[in-house]
Amino acid sequence: MSHVVVERAGVVESVHRVHVAVVDREGRLLARVGDPERLTFYRSAAKPFQAVPLVEDGIVERFGLVSKELALCCASHNSEPEHLAVARSILEKAGMNEDDLECGPHLPFDRASEETLVRASEEPGPIHNNCSGKHAGMLALAKANGWPTRGYVGRDHPVQRRMLAEIERWSGLSEHEIDLGRDGCGVVCFATPLSRLALSFVRLGGEEGPAKQVVSAMTAHPFMVAGTGRFGTALGDAAGDRIFAKTGAEGVFAVGATDGSFGVAVKVEDGGKRASAVAVLRTLDEFGVLDGIDSEDLDAFRAPKIMNTRGEEVGAVRADFRLEDRA
Repeated sequence: MSHVVVERAGVVESVHRVHVAVVDREGRLLARVGDPERLTFYRSAAKPFQAVPLVEDGIVERFGLVSKELALCCASHNSEPEHLAVARSILEKAGMNEDDLECGPHLPFDRASEETLVRASEEPGPIHNNCSGKHAGMLALAKANGWPTRGYVGRDHPVQRRMLAEIERWSGLSEHEIDLGRDGCGVVCFATPLSRLALSFVRLGGEEGPAKQVVSAMTAHPFMVAGTGRFGTALGDAAGDRIFAKTGAEGVFAVGATDGSFGVAVKVEDGGKRASAVAVLRTLDEFGVLDGIDSEDLDAFRAPKIMNTRGEEVGAVRADFRLEDRA
């Protein structure tokens, strides 16, 4: 079995099939669930790698970006006021503004922030996009390198070519072994075997220098990487600097150990986001990564309760699998 199930009154009502790959720094498969070689788009799990050039090329130093701003460049944020303020700060330091963002608008993920926007009769802008931090970083990269800032989302733009080079570098694959698509925010997105996504996370987590600076920013500011009520925030707050983690759309989630000992990549086959946190926690619990950590916020994601409109508990989501050895 490789499922996360939804139960109501003891009856399995829905099933999410999951795939998990756990690898070491050499790419050896330590454990798996389902198909560890399933072709999978990184989606927003690519963001930590897309932030590495900001440190490596001296962008962080040139524009005086602080750790919190670097963390937002790795974020799929909630568009809460703190997130918007930091995104605007990155743009201002790079001499850009909100009109330069090419990520498109959507309503905030955070319910309170969405309601505030609606009550004010305001339309969301590109700054509210959960990827606005990443896009602000890409604009800073283009500006510092003398590349055109307009059209930076295009596949052949130097910014996107650099992003592809980072995925090649950390996944260990060549350009021709990586499938390309277009992400929800307009930039290039990358598909590799799930095990290579896990490998890229273990490699980034165990690297010194610029990679370490990116990972440290993420572990220091988990709220910036996600936001209120999000699994990534709860996991980051609970685990501290043991691991770094990043969600991606369509049921993708990846985790890397900061000592470079393992990487985990999870893909929910039907894209069901509600199953990804459950699968990640089952995997980390079986590896003992979270031993000794007591967190009510994190516990809420292990077997999330299903509530009806009367506030009554009527079911739960739970993992129905065990990790298998690579053999």
